[in-house]
Amino acid sequence: MDALLLSRLQFAITVFYHFLFVPLTIGLVIFCAYVEIQHVRTKNPLYRQMADFWGKLFSINVVLGIVTGITMEFQFGTNWSEYSKYMGDIFGSPLAIEALVAFFLESTFLGVWLFGRNKFSPKVRATAMVLVAIGTNLSALWIITANGFMQNPVGYEIVNGKLVMDDFFALMTNGYAWRIFFHTVIGSYIFGAFFVLAVSAYHLLRKQYMELFMKSFKIGIIFAVFAATATPIIGHFFGNYTAKQNPAKAAAMEAVWETGEGIGMPLLIIPHEKEEKNTEILVLPKVGSLLFTNDPNGKVIGLKDIPKEERPPVAMVHFAFRTMVILGTLFMALAWLGAYLYKTGRLLQKKWSWYLKVLIPSVVLPVICINAGWIVTEVGRQPWTVVGLLKTADSVSPIPASQVWFSLGSLVVFYTVLLIMDTYLMVKFAKKGPEIHTTEEGVDHVA
Repeated sequence: MDALLLSRLQFAITVFYHFLFVPLTIGLVIFCAYVEIQHVRTKNPLYRQMADFWGKLFSINVVLGIVTGITMEFQFGTNWSEYSKYMGDIFGSPLAIEALVAFFLESTFLGVWLFGRNKFSPKVRATAMVLVAIGTNLSALWIITANGFMQNPVGYEIVNGKLVMDDFFALMTNGYAWRIFFHTVIGSYIFGAFFVLAVSAYHLLRKQYMELFMKSFKIGIIFAVFAATATPIIGHFFGNYTAKQNPAKAAAMEAVWETGEGIGMPLLIIPHEKEEKNTEILVLPKVGSLLFTNDPNGKVIGLKDIPKEERPPVAMVHFAFRTMVILGTLFMALAWLGAYLYKTGRLLQKKWSWYLKVLIPSVVLPVICINAGWIVTEVGRQPWTVVGLLKTADSVSPIPASQVWFSLGSLVVFYTVLLIMDTYLMVKFAKKGPEIHTTEEGVDHVA
């Protein structure tokens, strides 16, 4: 394997590890901020207990997420120096704003929340967690703004063979970036919701801390219903936009080879890239055009009308897309069923205990779904680093493969250790449950 393939593999592994932590951070911080606000609003000590318990799990995850993110950014200089030289003027601006504004906002007020338990009032701590939530989502926005330019370049000019920003407003209002942002963030909310549901289900099955985890389940299931229902709607309109802006990616998502109008959608597709055809089972007439164009007779560009050297890996993109769709449908079914069981008072009935048991392992499914979505996004724009302007083969640093092998091996070992640590700590404290502190008057709070 040459330096190009190894560098791509290294960055893909880095992003994968990093994105094991980030979606849970984005999803769980909203939950923590909400219960902090409820504690201030109602003065109910149960919300204080919930905020401390879930906040501890959030803090463990966010610290390890920061570590993996820092390592990822170094690769733009070590492995992708040609890319950095070509569009550093554009890519660097949103990343700098993310670090100087969003990250410092997030980290500063997380420190206030963590170490201010006995020093600040509940209002100050609630405000701090709200600001952490704002900072976390702003970080996602700025990073995705940079990524959105790579998918849909806007607001630039070429000067001396390099990209130079000439319209910051166009960069910030890039339709592709905003669609990626909402799709990614709402997907992260699904992860946060299912994490809360899984931990709550574990304790409810064991009849532990019933009041706390029934309240957590209630908030989590409302969150899950909202996010799981909104995601396919946002994804549908994102798919429409993708079909217009990057027809090669859209065609690969559903393995469409022939350009046509009123195309169908097979429920099962096995792409054969060399033969440029599919094995298809149970084709739904005109559904493909409807999904791509909102018109059952709409025209869809096929891969055969796109030069072979500009096509993404069809099978990888297609199966990642189908994985995302299937899991998204499953999340919606689990969320709505959980809402029904809670509303009707059947959640804790013995005959429905299977539902709580299913929720526990289902916590890993949002991770698979979100990373499948990023495979569609990033692999789907290949062979381009910046669509239409810079190819991936021209972006890599001129370094020997041996150096990449060393850094790749070191990274895998380091990140695997971090992942084991994070999983161990999260499972340990999630299963342990809240720690009850007492005073002379009785129960004070749960940490």
